[in-house]
Amino acid sequence: MSASPGGTSASAAEPLSPRPAAHTPEPAPDSRTGRLSFCTKVCYGIGGIPNQVASSAIAFYLQLFLLDVARIPAAQVSLVLFGGKVSGAAADPVAGFFINRSRRTESGRLMPWVLGCTPFISLAYFFLWFLPPFTNLRGLWYMTFYCLFQALATFFQVPYTALTMLLTPSPKERDSATAYRITMEMAGTLMGAAVHGLIVSRAHASHECEDIALPDPVAITPEATRLYYTAAAVVAATYPVCVGLLRLGVTEKPEPSTPASSQGPGFLAGLGLTVRHPPYLTLVISFLLISAAIQVEQSYLVLFCAHASQLRDHVQSLVLTILISAVLSTPLWEWVLQRFGKRMSAFGICVMVPFVILLAVVPTAPVAYVVASVSGLSIAMSLLLPWSMLPDVVDDFQLQHPHSPGMETIFYSSYVFFNKLSGAAALGISMLSLEFAGYTAGVCKQAEQVVVTLKVLIGAVPTCMILTGVCILMVGPTPKVPSPDTSRRLSIRRRTSYSVA
Repeated sequence: MSASPGGTSASAAEPLSPRPAAHTPEPAPDSRTGRLSFCTKVCYGIGGIPNQVASSAIAFYLQLFLLDVARIPAAQVSLVLFGGKVSGAAADPVAGFFINRSRRTESGRLMPWVLGCTPFISLAYFFLWFLPPFTNLRGLWYMTFYCLFQALATFFQVPYTALTMLLTPSPKERDSATAYRITMEMAGTLMGAAVHGLIVSRAHASHECEDIALPDPVAITPEATRLYYTAAAVVAATYPVCVGLLRLGVTEKPEPSTPASSQGPGFLAGLGLTVRHPPYLTLVISFLLISAAIQVEQSYLVLFCAHASQLRDHVQSLVLTILISAVLSTPLWEWVLQRFGKRMSAFGICVMVPFVILLAVVPTAPVAYVVASVSGLSIAMSLLLPWSMLPDVVDDFQLQHPHSPGMETIFYSSYVFFNKLSGAAALGISMLSLEFAGYTAGVCKQAEQVVVTLKVLIGAVPTCMILTGVCILMVGPTPKVPSPDTSRRLSIRRRTSYSVA
């Protein structure tokens, strides 16, 4: 007994050999190899489904709902979209600040934020699709709940995505976990568009645009409002279900007390360091343009089919074609990333460029389905690539700044911040262009200027932004990928000093 503290003899030293191991099994039972179990990857991926289900329904159908159901003028819709995106973007650094300031609980440091946001974000999403009895202040109603939803979604997504850096020290396993997450999120995107679209499709089935000439042709029936309430309730219910599975399958490992010497810089100082890191700047600027292009393409596809072509009856099928193609191609893109490298894989995003131009010029059903299939390939790569590159950027930063630990949340929150800010600007400006072109809410047949504007928004605008973003990514600096031993040391340092207070 007394020999234990001294450890002078060989026989006494051998029983003590497991003690250092007791200090390092925090990652997982198989942490020595850095491998993650299949169950952990699946449960981690499931946690990303609800935000994508909701975001998919919003991306494809919110503009149609606000313009043709809520009957809000295009200028007000522009303010709603811009205000909501800015609200979500502004919440990102705030989320990073408070999450890093929060103390660890029995559920961990990040998991309580995910759990706490779940009931409130479900309610905010439901009321976003609620049709209030008044008409004069409907724009303010939807602005309020869209801003609230975007802010809460941010406080949900930032800690969830930051969990990637704490799952394993292996870059390859992190990429694998990211692929699981992206695959699950793409499945959630498919489910959101399919479920919401199938439920509310009957609300628009009775519209006969060819027989309508008045600006406010058809009143919204009680059945239509019930359909939107049902769709909103179904999507909102995915949050508690998926978060429950995330909590059961993914557990944050205990963190030792943080010594004062391992404290990182303050939040603002850390943010300044991240935005001056060249590989991070390249990643942010390039995908700022690419992400904005994808959001514009998604947001105006339904309006293009409804008002700039004879594809109104194909809207639901085209949306599902895009999303199915994206889901099925994600494993293929993961293989391409491993085989050809992340930078060369970026050219996969450009696949959709010639086809979206073709759709704007020849808006026929066969062309539309080909374009939808190819667009799904590019969308999948645009979602997978930045989240696969971001961990490498974080590791490269930590190699160059060994005295600035615990910067993961700042990297992730600031990336999402810039991503949403670009989407806010792109969607807000593009919707204003419809207002200037003369878009009239509730009218099925729009003016020729509106038709031309919609063709430009789904063709020329995404093309220029994607090509510019990929060029920036190609010429920018490449982050250095650390060796497995270095990655393991960086992971241990994250778990022992995950704070930027």
